[in-house]
Amino acid sequence: MSRASEHMGRVAGLGCILCRELGWGDTPAEVHHIREGQGAAMRASDFLTIPLCPEHHRGANGIHGMGVKKFERTYKLTELDLLALTIKELT
Repeated sequence: MSRASEHMGRVAGLGCILCRELGWGDTPAEVHHIREGQGAAMRASDFLTIPLCPEHHRGANGIHGMGVKKFERTYKLTELDLLALTIKELT
């Protein structure tokens, strides 16, 4: 297993970082590649990932469902905020 795959497994294993911040406890997570500084067709490094539950990742209330700007306005957290929380949990 590559270091990137191992890292993404650890990230997903944390559970949804947003659910945790909202006080909703541990929920299963998918790995989301942050878009900060990326062009439209570019994908961030596998090490720039955050764990989001299916709803907060792909659902109507999620980053892909709402779009990044509305997601960040709604939850008052940016992708970089969530990345910092994720890194803190991993260390």
